[in-house]
Amino acid sequence: MTDALIVIDIQNDFCPGGALAVPDGDQVIGRVNAMMSESGSVILTQDWHPEEHLSFASNHPGAAAYDMTEMPYGPQVLWPDHCIIGTPGAEFHPDLRTDRADLIIRKGFQAQIDSYSAFLENDHKTPTGLHGYLQTRGLKKLTIVGLAFDFCVLYSALDAVTLGYEVTVIEGACRSIDLDGSREAALTGLRKSGVTLA
Repeated sequence: MTDALIVIDIQNDFCPGGALAVPDGDQVIGRVNAMMSESGSVILTQDWHPEEHLSFASNHPGAAAYDMTEMPYGPQVLWPDHCIIGTPGAEFHPDLRTDRADLIIRKGFQAQIDSYSAFLENDHKTPTGLHGYLQTRGLKKLTIVGLAFDFCVLYSALDAVTLGYEVTVIEGACRSIDLDGSREAALTGLRKSGVTLA
């Protein structure tokens, strides 16, 4: 088996009622669970932030959620506080079948840098360890699903292609934040990169 399913950030804070709720985010869970049951290898990612994380608008006096700022690694959206380590919001949604996971990758735990991608933090240099794991196991074909399509799914898929994987994103098993047209921009970026959209 050279295929793996990567399930991105299906956590309480990204589902309805959460601190950074993706519209209808919980509606993908049934489909994702079914896909996990049919996959030989399953990897889950989990946003995992300290309270002082610099991507939080609350840590920038005078800033509001969804403002843009400049970080040493480039532009950064300032988000509402979300997925704080050890809080219920950071937990996986209770309906997600986490027992199917071979590996859980936690990302965004360094306060100074955000981490959308399952592979690299937002400086595009700092690895999460997922690439090494996949290489060691000989996993070369990746299917990516989860939340949010236009941020963490997008960046994970783009990094995976750059690293040489064959990548499919199942759009129907994702949901978008759609911040200022980010969903359409994500679709365009994925098509141009060679990611298969299904």
